[in-house]
Amino acid sequence: MSDPAFLVRPIAPADLDQWRVLWDGYNAFYGRAGATTLPAEITRETWRRLFDADEPVHALVADDGGQLLGFAHYLFHRSTITIGPSCYLQDLFTGEAARGKGVGGALIEEVWHRAKLVGAARVYWQTHETNANAMKLYDKVAERSGFIVYRKPL
Repeated sequence: MSDPAFLVRPIAPADLDQWRVLWDGYNAFYGRAGATTLPAEITRETWRRLFDADEPVHALVADDGGQLLGFAHYLFHRSTITIGPSCYLQDLFTGEAARGKGVGGALIEEVWHRAKLVGAARVYWQTHETNANAMKLYDKVAERSGFIVYRKPL
């Protein structure tokens, strides 16, 4: 990948306001909780976890001169089929104005780099079947696993 005009870096406490705008856009994109936001306590807890050294959750942002373009939230977990951890790229979002400019690819690449540093065996993620634009990128950089996700709210 060529050097982008933006910087991919770990999230910082000063990013809260801009992260929140992106976070709300991400949740609206997926139609969560009234298509605008999740309950405030979930957002507060997610933000807290991003800075808690005892949590396996991490965040990166794409920063263009102080303007956040997108984020990636990822976490490490054990696996029954590898010795090293697996890295789950849970959330990847690029603001609408920055789409098509390499932000998503750069964030994914940095997650890969950080996963390699901790000895992860793989990075994986999922997207909604209707997210055709994102899948164009994902199909270029990774392989589809063929697995279908099931879930049961508790």
